[in-house]
Amino acid sequence: MKIVHVITTLGVGGAEKHLQWLTAGQVARGHALHVAYLKGAGELTRDFEAQGVGVTRLHAGGGLLARMPVAGPLLVARQRLARLLRELRPDVLHTHLLKADALGATCAGGARALVASKHNDERALLRLPVSLVHGLLSRRVARTIVLSDHVARFVAEHGRVPAARIRRVYYGVDAARLQPRRPRADVRAGLGLAPDAPLLVCVGRLAPQKDHPTLLAALARLPQEVVLLVVGGDPFGDGELRLKALAERLGLSGRARFLGIRHDVPDLLGASDLFVLPSLWEGLGLVFLEAMAVSLPVVATNVSAIPEVVPDGEGGWLVPPGDPEALARTIAAALADPAERARRGAAGRRLLLERFALPRMIDETLAVYAEALG
Repeated sequence: MKIVHVITTLGVGGAEKHLQWLTAGQVARGHALHVAYLKGAGELTRDFEAQGVGVTRLHAGGGLLARMPVAGPLLVARQRLARLLRELRPDVLHTHLLKADALGATCAGGARALVASKHNDERALLRLPVSLVHGLLSRRVARTIVLSDHVARFVAEHGRVPAARIRRVYYGVDAARLQPRRPRADVRAGLGLAPDAPLLVCVGRLAPQKDHPTLLAALARLPQEVVLLVVGGDPFGDGELRLKALAERLGLSGRARFLGIRHDVPDLLGASDLFVLPSLWEGLGLVFLEAMAVSLPVVATNVSAIPEVVPDGEGGWLVPPGDPEALARTIAAALADPAERARRGAAGRRLLLERFALPRMIDETLAVYAEALG
């Protein structure tokens, strides 16, 4: 098949990583792939091109139309996507994330079938006007792929997508490729940490959804020797600056280390004792799978789809959202019990291999395409 994927950005995030693995698998199965993105610097462009995937930037550059507020860039992006579809004549147009979904729906006639992926329980769909428009546009979508049962329910209710057109396909990862490349002691030494220092790691966009302030408040309640690695960036906002300022106010200088976007995440996970992410909502949470791949136990919140990925007592510990006291107590108890951490970490890796394997994800996605093409 000829497949065109459209996504909002090609930055370093969960949906973008998922798309990397999906396109690599589809290329390996002999399909012709092209990826287009709406905005941002396209940090992952070279990674996709190395797979043999063509990449097109849709967002506006210069010109009068591009300078029109709000609508201008969208109109330019639509023109460019329509032209790309006329050139490539794909069998499947597969969109990812809300803005790309809306854009793809306006160009649905440029491919034999339109498929949309929902990677999160998008808060925008809770607003009635957005929900109504989304419901109208979704009539042009042959199949909607969701990454969890929670998101399936959310999209049906708030996105007004007919349940009969929704297909759940859990994310899949290649656990072998997610293993650390450097020894734990070497990674810690490079960070200036003692071999036995209690080490927490949090990987994710520095966005309100991830609720880093609650994590920092919990760290302030833990013993001084506990260190937190904060991995991730905020390319479209000032999240990093605000969080660094909060860490300073809480007296966490030196204990909360902001590492930015990193390309050695498996090494950092392998060097840590706990993965902690107190999200307010999650469609699934690819970073949980990355932690589970290295048998690192997780402390997370019992919201949205997280219990589907990290069952409490199996892959880690779940706590209520927005509660730094409960989060600190749970982290402290986990750090004090290495045997239980090892047990839950091993259980998480077993679950990953059983439920979230990469070949299954690729097979199931291609099966959805076949349905959509009908």
